[in-house]
Amino acid sequence: MTKETILANAKIILPDAVIPGSVVLRDGVIADIAEGTAVTQGAVDCEGRYLAPGLVELHTDNLERHMKPRPKVDWPHRAAIIAHDRELAGTGITTVFDAIRVGSILSDAGRKRYGKYARDMADEILMMRDSGALAISHHIHLRAEICSETLVEELAEFGPDDKVGIVSLMDHTPGQRQFRDVQKFEDYVCGKNGLPREDFGDYVTFLHGLQERLGAKHEAAAVAAAAHYGAALASHDDTTAEQVATSHAHGVRLAEFPTTRAAAEACHTQNIATIMGAPNLVRGGSHSGNVAAKELAELDLLDILSSDYVPAALLLGAVQLGNLWGDMARGLATVTRTPAHHVGLTDRGEIALGARADLIQFEVMKDAPILRSVYAMGHRVA
Repeated sequence: MTKETILANAKIILPDAVIPGSVVLRDGVIADIAEGTAVTQGAVDCEGRYLAPGLVELHTDNLERHMKPRPKVDWPHRAAIIAHDRELAGTGITTVFDAIRVGSILSDAGRKRYGKYARDMADEILMMRDSGALAISHHIHLRAEICSETLVEELAEFGPDDKVGIVSLMDHTPGQRQFRDVQKFEDYVCGKNGLPREDFGDYVTFLHGLQERLGAKHEAAAVAAAAHYGAALASHDDTTAEQVATSHAHGVRLAEFPTTRAAAEACHTQNIATIMGAPNLVRGGSHSGNVAAKELAELDLLDILSSDYVPAALLLGAVQLGNLWGDMARGLATVTRTPAHHVGLTDRGEIALGARADLIQFEVMKDAPILRSVYAMGHRVA
């Protein structure tokens, strides 16, 4: 039986304009778009609210938060995936690239051991996705931890059949990139992750040794793995133009959270799309002391927003960009069309005939978006 929903009397956010109109969802795709405010019999009256594409999230730590709700607490994976899925649906995200770490530290010398979980977690996500248990569209994002002991072995557990969408090069060696300020790194690993402060110096020495011994090998392995999988390659926390040049030489297409204006400018020179954190934008600055997302937006150096560690920040940040730029269509594009197209998903991210019927309905009250409904493949999921 044909499933049809008509969303009428809406402000439709198209790729380059906002128009009054209605959208027909039929059999999981957008079947018709019409201008005007008429509400036909049986249609859902959007009462002049915004109608936008479902949000596309490329980098989120949210699944890990559900996996480990407290230090040393491991939550059942399937329960964590479902909670993560439903939470994202409730914030308007209809496509997510679930960030999963590859690369672990297993030796006691590290003082802060963390084990392998990527292959098992990916199997759970893919099984639940294929069985129809999840409300939104899930894809795999492998975060390749360069400063680790087991990266090469863990990358080898994946292949082209896994359809990995993104591989990001993560180098959290203290003293550079995100953790140029070693004090902030100490606060992070000791405060959040429970490393005794008296062990911090030894831990830093251990990590520097790992990077020196395995860093180049691991970086090359991650770049090769992305090509083998057919995945988009992303850099993480580029700080200097030289680091961006290296990223470009590797074939990087996405720069996650460049930490300086110079790095963001270099990314644009090299046609690398910049991803900034929506929490950075909403809060008015980076919690790590890096460049502010708003500054890059004002300089036209911000291409894509990511919710990072606050799923609800994605729509809020896009609306703030729409207000900042005086162009709501442009603001929403940073969380819909632009991220979708940069990872090769050409069937979503915009309200267009034949596109996936992933849509959100929302209104704005004093600069804060209020989500009213979420549709994924034409089915209401929130």
